[in-house]
Amino acid sequence: MNKESKVFIAGGTGLVGSAFLRKLIAEGYQNVIASYYGNKKPTDDYDGKVKFYEVNFIDQKETQDFFKKHKPEYVFLSAAKVGGIHANNTYKAEFIYDNIMISTNIIDASYRSGVKKLLNLGSSCIYPKHAPQPLKEDYLLTGTLEPTNEPYAIAKITAIKLCCYYNEQYGTNFVSVMPTNLYGPNDNYDLESSHVLPALIRKFHEAKVGNGKAVTLWGSGSPYREFLYVDDLADACMFLMNKYESKDIGEFVNIGTGIDITIKDLAILVKDIVGFSGYINFDASKPDGTPKKLLDVSKINRLGWKAKIDLKSGLKMAYKEFLTEINRNESKK
Repeated sequence: MNKESKVFIAGGTGLVGSAFLRKLIAEGYQNVIASYYGNKKPTDDYDGKVKFYEVNFIDQKETQDFFKKHKPEYVFLSAAKVGGIHANNTYKAEFIYDNIMISTNIIDASYRSGVKKLLNLGSSCIYPKHAPQPLKEDYLLTGTLEPTNEPYAIAKITAIKLCCYYNEQYGTNFVSVMPTNLYGPNDNYDLESSHVLPALIRKFHEAKVGNGKAVTLWGSGSPYREFLYVDDLADACMFLMNKYESKDIGEFVNIGTGIDITIKDLAILVKDIVGFSGYINFDASKPDGTPKKLLDVSKINRLGWKAKIDLKSGLKMAYKEFLTEINRNESKK
C-alpha cells in the first residue's frame, strides 16, 4: 500500500476497525473509507480524514453495489457480529448466518471488483476445544469446537477457507489472520453481549462507584485466556499488508502475545486497576468455555513482528478510555 491507495475498512466503528483507522491516519494514508451499520454511528475522531458509508453487508446486492461504486484497492475485513459466551449461546442462528453472509459477500465482492489485497480477521475460537497448547495454525479442523461459540467459529472458518480457495482458483491476494482476545478503545461494554475483559472493567467500575461490597463473575475463574491490546493488532496487520503476500503467509497466521492468564488473576488485576476494594465471587454454575486458549505466535514472530503492549499497561489505557467514554456520554445528556 502507498499513502494514496484507496483503503477500505469494513466495520470501521468497531473495536478492530477503529484501531485500523487510527493506525492508517497516524501513518498518513490519505484515501481512507470505512463502513458502519445500524446503531454503531461513526464519531469525529479522525478530523474529517475518513469517509464513512452505511452498508448492510448481509445483503449481497448492497455489498456488490458498494464495491462497484467505490472500487477500493485494499480491504480490511473487520465487520462482524460479535459477542461473549452469553450472546454466542443465545443467538446461535444469527451468529452463524450473519457472519457467514458478511464475510462471503465482502470476499466475493472484493474479487469481482479487482481488490489488490484483502486482510480477513478471524478469531482464536476457530481451534478445537481440546487442541494441544499453544495453538498452532495447523491444528485447524483437527477436533470438535467449543459448543458455546461454535456458530461464530464455523463462520470464521468458512471465511478462512473462502479466502484460500479464491486465492487458488482466481489468483487473488487474500490474507487471513487469527487474533487472540482483543481489548482497548471503542470496546463493547454491554454486559449482555460483551467479552470477558470489557465486562470485568464495567462490573468493577460500577461496583466501585456504587459502593458495592462484592462482584459476582461467571464460571470458576480457572480458564486461561490470552489478551492483545487492539492497537498491537492493527500494527501487526499493517505489517503484514505492507510486507507479505498470501503465498508467504499460507492459510492464516496467529496474532497474539504468547502469554496467558487465568480469569481469576485477570479479575484481580482489573479490580486493582479500577480501584474496587470489595470481594470477588465466582459462580461455578455458569459456563467456563474453553479451558485454555493460548496462541502459538512463533510464525508471526519469525516473519518479524512481536506484540509491544503488556497486559497491565494495556488495561490501564483501556480503563482510561472507558472513563473518557462515560464522560462523553454524560456530556450528551
